[in-house]
Amino acid sequence: MTSDVPPRLPLDWIAAALRRERTRAGLSLSELAKRAGIAKSTLSQLEGGSGNPSVETLWALGVALGVPFSVLVEPPAPAVQVIRAGEGPAVASERADYRATLLSASPPGARRDIYHLRAEPGPARESEPHIPGTTEHLIVSTGRVKAGPAGETEELGPGDYMTYRGDVPHSYEALAPGTTFVLVMQHV
Repeated sequence: MTSDVPPRLPLDWIAAALRRERTRAGLSLSELAKRAGIAKSTLSQLEGGSGNPSVETLWALGVALGVPFSVLVEPPAPAVQVIRAGEGPAVASERADYRATLLSASPPGARRDIYHLRAEPGPARESEPHIPGTTEHLIVSTGRVKAGPAGETEELGPGDYMTYRGDVPHSYEALAPGTTFVLVMQHV
């Protein structure tokens, strides 16, 4: 029997990545929590391998650490990797019916991440600016989505492509049930 609920990210991956990146940045728990706008206790739980981090929390931590989101959720990768549709580590939004599955993290020397996203009609997924120099590339697979920077959103359908700055406030809003799209985040 298969489940419709995608697997959660293993918390030990997130905990190890947070400790590694916080240490690399030379930040205390208190300082990182302050910069990310989250409670120190939340950060402590995440570094301890417990809690249930949302997309928003992990993105805020990534921005505060100056690293792409993928650095915090990236599993060790085998030489050949296949992620079947509906599988893979997924992180849900706490504010919208929106789930991000990291398909490919940027390897050393390259700065891009690839995500497969699923969204349902309802509140838009409002995204804070990512690290400076981020550009997003979006390709709609199914359904319809309204996306882009604040004040410059566009409605897109299957096969449509859009690129825009990801280091400014932007959003994604599903306009049809079962909306899916691929998002490539390019970092300089």
